[in-house]
Amino acid sequence: MKIAVIALGKIGLPLAVQFAKKGHHVIGCDVNQATVDLVNSGKEPFPGEALLDQYLQEVVASGHLTATTDTTNAVAQSDAVVVVVPLFVDSDGIPDFGWMDDATEKIAAGLKPGTLVSYETTLPVGTTRTRFAPALEKGSGLVAGRDFSLVFSPERVLTGRVFADLRKYPKLVGGIDEKSTAHGIEFYEAVLDFDERPDLSEPNGVWNLLTAEASEMAKLAETTYRDVNIALANQFAIFAEGANIDIAKVISASNSQPYSHIHQPGIAVGGHCIPIYPRFYLWNDPQATVVRAAREANAAMPAHAVSLLKSALGSLEGKRVAVLGISYRGGVKESAFSGVFGTVSALIAQGAKVSVNDPMYTDEESTRLGFTPHHFGDAVDGVILQADHKEYKALTSKDFPDVAAVVDGRRTLNPANFAEVAFRVIGAPEQ
Repeated sequence: MKIAVIALGKIGLPLAVQFAKKGHHVIGCDVNQATVDLVNSGKEPFPGEALLDQYLQEVVASGHLTATTDTTNAVAQSDAVVVVVPLFVDSDGIPDFGWMDDATEKIAAGLKPGTLVSYETTLPVGTTRTRFAPALEKGSGLVAGRDFSLVFSPERVLTGRVFADLRKYPKLVGGIDEKSTAHGIEFYEAVLDFDERPDLSEPNGVWNLLTAEASEMAKLAETTYRDVNIALANQFAIFAEGANIDIAKVISASNSQPYSHIHQPGIAVGGHCIPIYPRFYLWNDPQATVVRAAREANAAMPAHAVSLLKSALGSLEGKRVAVLGISYRGGVKESAFSGVFGTVSALIAQGAKVSVNDPMYTDEESTRLGFTPHHFGDAVDGVILQADHKEYKALTSKDFPDVAAVVDGRRTLNPANFAEVAFRVIGAPEQ
C-alpha cells in the first residue's frame, strides 16, 4: 500500500516511520524543505523521540520512506492519506485553520477515486464533515463517501513515546458514512500493531466509533477529563498548603481506592493537548461551566508558584529568579503553551529579574523565545522549577549561589539538597 503522511512533525514523522516499518511505501510531506532533506538523509529533525533515529534510518535505507514538499503529487500516488497538520490557536484556544485548509486544498488537487483520507489532528466536533469534506469535494470534483473515504482518527500518543503508545492504546476510527468507517478500520489494522490489554472492555486494536463526530468527541472528552482532574488536584493542593497537609500523601491514599485516579498537582501542564483541546470542547459547548472553571484554575498555577516564592522572599522586586524548564514537560523539547511563559510573566510583573534554564535548549534558542539564559553557578535569590527534566534531580543549593528560596512545581528536586533554604513544594506544608 502507498501512503501519504501530511506534516512530518513530532507525531507525523513517527507515524510515517511506523507505517513504513510495516512494509508499506510511505511519502512524508512537509512544507519545510530542511525537514524533508533531513528525513531523506535518514536523520531525525528533532530530538527526544524514543527509537525514532534507529527506525528512521532503517526505513529510509530500505526505500520504504521518502519525503517531499509536493503534497499534491504525493497524494496522487497514494492509496491512503493521513493528515497530521498542526491546528494553530490563539491565546483563548480559538482555532486558526489556515495551515489545515491549505493542506486540504493541496490534498484535494491530487485526490483520486478510491483513496482514504484520515484526519488525525484534534478538531472541534463536526469539523471533518462540515469543513473538510466540502473542501475536498470542491478541490477534487469527487464526492466524499462515494468516490473517496473520509474518517477522523485522533492521535492518542505523547511525544517521546509515540511508538509505545501506538501499541498501547486502541485506535479510534469514525467516518462520514459506514463505507468510510470500514475503509478506515481496514487501513489502520494494516499499519499498526497492538499490545495485549486484558484491562480493556474489548480487545485492544482498532475500535469502531461509527461516526466522525463520535471520534472527534472521544479525543476532546479524554483530554478535557484530564484537564478537569488536574484542576481538582491543583485546588486540593492550594487548600492543603494552608492546612499544613501534604497533598501527595492524600492523593496516594485516594488512588488506592477502586476507580479513583487523581493527578499530582503542579504548575499547569502545557503542550498542544491539555491547555487547548478543552477550549475546542468549549467552542462546541460554551455552557460547560465545569470545563471552563478547570481551565481557568490550571492556567492560574504559574502565578500561584510565583506567589509561593514571594511569600518566602518577602518581595520579588529586584530579586534574581531562575526558572527551571522551558519545555512543557520533562524530556520533551516542546515549549507550546508551556507553564514557563505564565511563570516568567508573573515574575516580571512582580519586579523580578528573571533568567531561564533548560538542558534541551541552547542559549540561542532560549533567547529567541524571549528569555535570558540561566547557567548553574549564577547567583540568584530564588528558583522555581517548572519542568521535571531528569537532569534537575541532582541539583543542590550549591548550583545556585545566594539562593534563599526554592519552589518545586513538579516534586522533582530533593529537599535534602536545599536544607538551608526555604523550600516550597506545590501542595505540601511549608518547610
